[in-house]
Amino acid sequence: MPYLCCVIKDLLNIYNMKIRHYLLLIAALFGATSLQAKSDITIGVIQYDWSNIDKSLAELHALGFGSCQMNWNPKMDINFAKQLKEAAAKNNIKVTTLVGVPGDCEWNFRKGPETIGLVPPEGREAKLAEYRKMIDFCVFAGIPAMHSHFGFIPEDPSSKLYTDFVQVMKGLAEYAKGRGIMIYFETGQETPTTLIRALKDIGTGNVFINCDLANLLMYGKANSLDAVKLFGNRIKELHVKDGKYPDPENPYELGREVKIPTGDVNFPAVIAQLKKQNFHGALTIECEMNGDNRDYLVQTRKYLQKLLDKK
Repeated sequence: MPYLCCVIKDLLNIYNMKIRHYLLLIAALFGATSLQAKSDITIGVIQYDWSNIDKSLAELHALGFGSCQMNWNPKMDINFAKQLKEAAAKNNIKVTTLVGVPGDCEWNFRKGPETIGLVPPEGREAKLAEYRKMIDFCVFAGIPAMHSHFGFIPEDPSSKLYTDFVQVMKGLAEYAKGRGIMIYFETGQETPTTLIRALKDIGTGNVFINCDLANLLMYGKANSLDAVKLFGNRIKELHVKDGKYPDPENPYELGREVKIPTGDVNFPAVIAQLKKQNFHGALTIECEMNGDNRDYLVQTRKYLQKLLDKK
């Protein structure tokens, strides 16, 4: 009888060990899944300084950022593309897009429609040549997409200005597609419906949206949350900044940018909606106000991370 008790005790110990083993395995699997889910959405900044890119990306990593968009400079060449690619891999920073707006642009309602992007015919060929250089740079640097403000897209789809623009963008998008690069439209200068219509009419399959939450307000085109719902899975990147609608007393100027979260962007609702839409891109903090500093960027990163972690 004592022998039988010992055998039963040993069997129970083995059984308990196996149960603990399986529980630990399941916990590890769920932990890995949880870590993977968190890594799907990165938080980054726009990187303007390229004088010492390895140092710059190392600093971003040390501050807790996981990605950046690279601001285009026409002096960037294939040698810098190689340096950028190596620095990104070394410092575990995803360079998600190359951002630039060729030409002399005026960011207001008076001159903006005739100076920004590829909608205005004047200067279009020179801008197209620079856009192609940007796409080529993306190939060399291993950046998946180029994005820009492509102009105030006309709301009338039958207008010559609209149809010409669509054909021009289609040619540029085909060039990018042939090189394995995506193109993102930055939001702001048109209503969400107008932008969605243009993407459908371009129809090359590699054209998506970099959704600037504040621009939608500052240009008076949409509420950010409504726009995110309308754009859906067309959104591949976001510019995270805050702003106000244009002043009714000064309707020739854009609304003003303000610090996150003091403006009219409902960040908790927007982040919750993005998670509901299974967004897996980058939240890139953009700050164009005077006095931009690292403290603000880190503070904003922590604010965004809390919203991402919220159940």
